[in-house]
Amino acid sequence: MAKDKTKKKNKTLKKIILAIVITFLGTLLIVAGVFLGKILKLRSDAKKIMSNVSLDSFRQTETSIIYDINGKEISALSGIKELYYLESDEIPDVLKKMFVQIEDKDFYNHSGIDMSAIIRAALANVTHASIRQGASTITQQLAKNMFLDQSITWNRKITEMFIAMELEKRFSKDQILEFYINNIYFANGYYGIEAASEGYFGKPVSELNVSQLAFLAGIPRRPNAYDPFTNYDAAVERRNSVLKQLYAAGLITSLEYYEAIEYDIVINSKKTDRYNYVETYVFYCATRALMEQDGFVFRTEFTDKDDEDAYKEMYDSTYAEYQKSLFTGGYRIYTAIDMEKQELLQNILNQELKFSEDTGDNGIYDLQGAAVCIDNETGLVTAIVGGRTQEYDGYMFNRAYQAYRQPGSAIKPVLVYAPYLIAGHMPDEIIDDSYMPGGPKNVDDTYRGLITLTEALGYSTNVPAWKIMESLTPETAIQYLHAMNYAKINDDEHNMAISVGGFTYGVSPVELAAGYATLENNGTYRNPTCVSRITNSKGENIVNNPGEGYSVYTKDASIMVTKMMEWGVNHGILQKAKLENAIVAAKSGTTNDYKDGWLAGYSKYYTTVVWVGCDQPKSVLGLGGGTFPLNIWKKYMEIIHEGLPLEEFPDYQDNAGDNNSGDIHDEKETETHPGWHGGGTPNISDGDTPHGVDVSGRGDKDVDVSGMGDKDYDYRG
Repeated sequence: MAKDKTKKKNKTLKKIILAIVITFLGTLLIVAGVFLGKILKLRSDAKKIMSNVSLDSFRQTETSIIYDINGKEISALSGIKELYYLESDEIPDVLKKMFVQIEDKDFYNHSGIDMSAIIRAALANVTHASIRQGASTITQQLAKNMFLDQSITWNRKITEMFIAMELEKRFSKDQILEFYINNIYFANGYYGIEAASEGYFGKPVSELNVSQLAFLAGIPRRPNAYDPFTNYDAAVERRNSVLKQLYAAGLITSLEYYEAIEYDIVINSKKTDRYNYVETYVFYCATRALMEQDGFVFRTEFTDKDDEDAYKEMYDSTYAEYQKSLFTGGYRIYTAIDMEKQELLQNILNQELKFSEDTGDNGIYDLQGAAVCIDNETGLVTAIVGGRTQEYDGYMFNRAYQAYRQPGSAIKPVLVYAPYLIAGHMPDEIIDDSYMPGGPKNVDDTYRGLITLTEALGYSTNVPAWKIMESLTPETAIQYLHAMNYAKINDDEHNMAISVGGFTYGVSPVELAAGYATLENNGTYRNPTCVSRITNSKGENIVNNPGEGYSVYTKDASIMVTKMMEWGVNHGILQKAKLENAIVAAKSGTTNDYKDGWLAGYSKYYTTVVWVGCDQPKSVLGLGGGTFPLNIWKKYMEIIHEGLPLEEFPDYQDNAGDNNSGDIHDEKETETHPGWHGGGTPNISDGDTPHGVDVSGRGDKDVDVSGMGDKDYDYRG
């Protein structure tokens, strides 16, 4: 009996195992069938793409056009590769060898794809659950750059492989290398080796030496990172790496190597339109919009240095690819830029800073400024000024979005007070503004004793801000800046100095404007951009900005901070910022030794932020948030509000601070986030950053917060 039962159990077990096996194999066959069908579809798509490809396909380009808010053309983005196309025999042999050596060593042996490299990349991508390595051959890079978008998907990658194999069937290796070298991107609008040679060295590629050729050959791997105009030292280091690879491979002699290494690379100055801060910003916004549309995920927080480095490398390469597509893709880029407001803001900034004509060795004015205006209804940037107007040769630096500076007290509303109110506090709550041993000093050692939070912000006293930060903790407060994608905020910011604007790198005017616009928008953050929509060469809408966002602050906390800043304009230290034709809320900021001055504020209609300082931070006589920045801000805001109805800010509820716990979540990919609730000598001062805390900016020094327990900090306005 026992044996019979055992036999029955074994038979049952075998049936179960057999059923599982059959099910597994059936599922496997189904999955394999679906996968095979997908592969065949992608192969068919690749053949269709290649059906009309000819030699002329690799010389074609189409200009992209930028339009302002009224549909008027601002400028055209056109590359110059058509002017400099070289046949294979016109390209130096050593240059061909360079590209093969550094980009695709097996170029002459494979049929378009490198299976061993693909397997290695696939293993790495599976490990990280994302496409981090592409294993792209020269032929694949050509396929992607010429016939596909820049999306980071498996479908695109597989299609790229099929196109590469078709290219190898149709064209010779020499032709493919010729197409590649004539179409690869060398940064700054230069496509193809001859355009790069003329652009950087002012002469044809046939006249370049080995060192100069290696310098150019190294750029395409990461055009942003190795941009000769912005990252010259990195470009030279990349050249050295290329030369080492050539020498190791026996492609140049030891004499050639050492002569090339020692050769001093001298490049031309980049000649650009000095007035066109609009175009640079549109270019930046449109590039990122296309990246995001194709699935690129932007990040500002990282697990470690390796994670950050990997992201930056991917970002640089992806950005360069999409940047190239803007020159050649025939896009129509529609923006919110109002050229009347743009010219007005530029002219006012120029006029207010014209008293300082000193220049550096590069001919650029020492005293600079930047300003941003956001239309509060749409959340879009309507005017952006990246510096003073002047004619000179060199890289065009748009300080409005590329410069990161210490914000001083201008950061208090978004970093200190709004989070504190979300935690359950109220504007009329009393706080002690008294001297703190080992803490900050108020300007001129002036302390007001027991005052309300509204008065503390309106008088820009530093002690209350410091005490509030102690209560919040820097770790909690800083999450609100992360939520609004402030790019240069890192783990080193977890110190008390941030309460008065002492950061390692700082913030950009665009970032600060977006933060203030969030307060005006009842706590809903909208990514700052000037692009409203983009169409492709067929007229199809491929990017459409609906103006949606996600909640960072509670509505009532945002309204409370707004009313507090309004009080500061009407009764506090910013009474000179009061407008006759608009109700405004504003806050100034001044860093230590008067190196940076800020004025940030808004009405119901517009948010405007102004920064004034020097590119290389230094003390400026008479500079403060309440002087030159205020003058620029006030004149501009008064003019753009002419004829507009007077709109008041709403009032808040008396129990507003009790309606949310203040918890912050990290779900920024969704549209909404309910969990996010969490001229002359200055005669006013807004009490900002301390002597003893280096906040001079632009990332060259870390914030020094040592000795807090035994050192007095002198905060200046």
